[in-house]
Amino acid sequence: MSAIHSTAACVIQRGEHFLMVEEQRGGPASVFNQPAGHIEAGEGPIAAILREVQEETAWQVSLTGYLGLYVFHADGGQTFHSHGFTAEPLDKLDLALDPDIIAAHWLTLEQIRALDQQQRLRSPLVLQRIEDALSGCCYPLAVIRE
Repeated sequence: MSAIHSTAACVIQRGEHFLMVEEQRGGPASVFNQPAGHIEAGEGPIAAILREVQEETAWQVSLTGYLGLYVFHADGGQTFHSHGFTAEPLDKLDLALDPDIIAAHWLTLEQIRALDQQQRLRSPLVLQRIEDALSGCCYPLAVIRE
């Protein structure tokens, strides 16, 4: 039995656009995801997502809500518990992106859906989190006690 991977991801919206990261995952084409990553030892989900957003996009954000806990069973038997957040962008920082990230992009929902049709979203959770955020399905950050 493998360990459960605890991760955090963030839907960041500015007008009609969402901040997405493009990364190379070993396939022929790059894939797209929200800023996301593993929660490290000694870190809670809120601290983790603020760190991941900054490392992967060079944006400082203000968290606005908690989308909930998404449980995802990946091919190969891995299970992910992914904490979903919403945020608004504050400042673009002068930082280098994480080496695993090709680029950060502001994309429309239509562009993200087109990437989904091309099977270029990192997981089904990418579009699900955006749709949940757009539907207003959000909880106060206070439901997380770090």
